Amino acid sequence: MSKNSLNQYPFSSIIRQILVQEFAENADYIFERSTLISYLNRKTKSVDKGSKARGSFANIYALYVLIEDYINKGYATRKDIDYSVYEGAKFIDLFRRQRQLPFGAKLQNHALNHRLNSEFRKFFPISEIDPIIRDVEKQRYWIHEDLLKISVPHGNKHTIEFNLAHSIIKIIDEYIMQKKSSFENFIKICKEMSTLETKENELAVSFIQEQLNPNVDARIFEIVSYAVLKVKYSEDTIWIGEERESVTEKALVLYKTGRTNANDGGIDFVMKPIGRFFQVTETLDTTKYFLDIDKIQRFPITFVVKTELSSAEIKEAIRKKAISKFKIKTVIDSYMNSIEEIINVPALLSYLNGITQPELLQQILAEIAIQSKVEFNYVGE
Repeated sequence: MSKNSLNQYPFSSIIRQILVQEFAENADYIFERSTLISYLNRKTKSVDKGSKARGSFANIYALYVLIEDYINKGYATRKDIDYSVYEGAKFIDLFRRQRQLPFGAKLQNHALNHRLNSEFRKFFPISEIDPIIRDVEKQRYWIHEDLLKISVPHGNKHTIEFNLAHSIIKIIDEYIMQKKSSFENFIKICKEMSTLETKENELAVSFIQEQLNPNVDARIFEIVSYAVLKVKYSEDTIWIGEERESVTEKALVLYKTGRTNANDGGIDFVMKPIGRFFQVTETLDTTKYFLDIDKIQRFPITFVVKTELSSAEIKEAIRKKAISKFKIKTVIDSYMNSIEEIINVPALLSYLNGITQPELLQQILAEIAIQSKVEFNYVGE
C-alpha cells in the first residue's frame, strides 16, 4: 500500500493517539498508508473550528454504521467466518441507525447510496476501491473489507495484518464527542448571553457580530442573519386589509422556510403579510443568482450575501454576467429588476447595532439557539 501525503490538522493528533493505543509502534505506518484513515483525517479537520464550522456527518456516519455492522456480526475479530459470503446489512437498518447518532436525525440516504463513494473517488482518484458495496435490487450493503485491513512490515520479509474496524469507530466516536461538546457550548453561550443585564449588552452584540463574520459556516450565517432580520422587521408595521374599512396595522413577520441544505426552491425566508422573498447565499458566482431568480419565475427577491462587498459591487457583477450571458437588454433588465435588495454583512451589522433594547437582543439569541438545534439535528434540553 502506497504512502499517503497527509495534511496535519488539530484532530490528526487524536487519530494518531488512538492508533498508538491500538497498534503501538505500527501506528505511524498505518496513519500514513491507510486510505480510510487518510479519508477520516480530511473529513474531521473542522473539529477545532467550533460550532461555526461545517461538521462532516453524513459520509462519516455511512462509514460508521457499516463498520459497526461489520463489528457486530463478528467479522472484525473472528477468523472462522467469511465476510465475502455475508448477506449484507439491510438498508433500513443502516438508515435507522445513522439517524440515532448525534446530529443525524435528519440525514437522508444519499451518503449510503452514492455520495460517500463519489467523494472517496474525488479524494483518491487512482484508488480502484469504493468504500460501500451495495446490491441495489436487494437493498443490501457492505463495507469494502480491503479498506479495513492493512499489512504492516514485520521482521525480515514478513508482514502482519491488522484490522482497523474498532479503531475507526473510536476515531469517529471521538470526533462526534468533540463536535457535540463544541455545539453544546455554543448553545450554552447563546442562553447565557440572552440573560445578561442591560449594562452587558455589548457582550451579546459582540457575540452575535462574531457569528456574522464572512468566514463562518454558511448554516450559522443563515441562522444568525435570519434572527437579526426577524427582529429588525418585527419593529416595522404596515397598514393592510381586504377592504378600506378593515385596514389595520400589522407587524412584519419573517419566517424561515427550511433547513440550509433543504431543496426548498430557492427561498430561505418569507415575510408576511407582504410576501417578500429572501435567499441567503455565500457565493459570488452570479449564475447562482439567475437560477434562484428563475426558480420563482422572476418574482422580486432579496439576496442576503455573506460578503463585505458593497451591494452596488455585487449588483454590478451580476449585471456584467447578465450582459455576457444573455445579450438582450429586455432579458437582462428582467433579471436585474427581480433583485429587490441585496443585504450584505455590513448591512446586517448595521441592523444589529440599531437594535439596542435588551429584550430584542435576547430574542435574537434565543432564535439563534432554536434554529441551530433544528439545523444541526441536535436533540437536547
